[in-house]
Amino acid sequence: MTESIERPTSDPLLPPVGLRGVAADLSSDQRAFKNVSWGKAMMWIFLLSDTFIFGCFLLAYMTARMSTIVAWPNPSEVFALTIGGKEIPLILIAIMTFVLISSSGTMAMAVNFGYRRDRRKTAALMLATAALGATFVGMQAFEWTKLIREGVRPWENPWGAAQFGSSFFMITGFHGTHVSIGVLFLLIMARKVWRGDFDQERRGFFTSRKGSYEIVEITGLYWHFVDLVWVFIFAFFYLW
Repeated sequence: MTESIERPTSDPLLPPVGLRGVAADLSSDQRAFKNVSWGKAMMWIFLLSDTFIFGCFLLAYMTARMSTIVAWPNPSEVFALTIGGKEIPLILIAIMTFVLISSSGTMAMAVNFGYRRDRRKTAALMLATAALGATFVGMQAFEWTKLIREGVRPWENPWGAAQFGSSFFMITGFHGTHVSIGVLFLLIMARKVWRGDFDQERRGFFTSRKGSYEIVEITGLYWHFVDLVWVFIFAFFYLW
């Protein structure tokens, strides 16, 4: 027969019980963000709100696709490219996805070297990330141009359901805007890192404490979020 072991209520490693436990639960957000900088906390809040927006867009897309009685366009046909006289389905989308996912790797390395205070490698990797992001936007512009020339409009398309055009341009355009803003911000931050603004505490926008490269990590949070959203867009539009 096992004996019940009473735990001491004064043990600081154990969570409080009773009314003190309720008060501790209600104030847990204060403890969670106590050691987090203001900039990083605000970026997380922004990303959370942006998640709701993209989530609503994708839910609206699913609703429109499942409720329409007209056949939905086949992605392998709509997003095919003719190369060497042969139509290759989704080849451009595959390259776009590879480019954007690769940019997450360069951004992660930039954050790593930023906390090592290696400003040259940090700036170079941020510029590489911006170049990959700009390449993605350029390929997306090519994709839009191709579809518009083939007759896709927000109100119609030659392959089936009219809702396809409006949902595609809205969601991919909103995501492309996020990528474009991220590219501009990366270029601004790379220039500040290269000039040594964070080492010299030079006055200006987004210049943090002397010797702190936290803004590079905050930029990385935004960039990784943009990449993650693309994974869902890729699955919904091009694989479904």
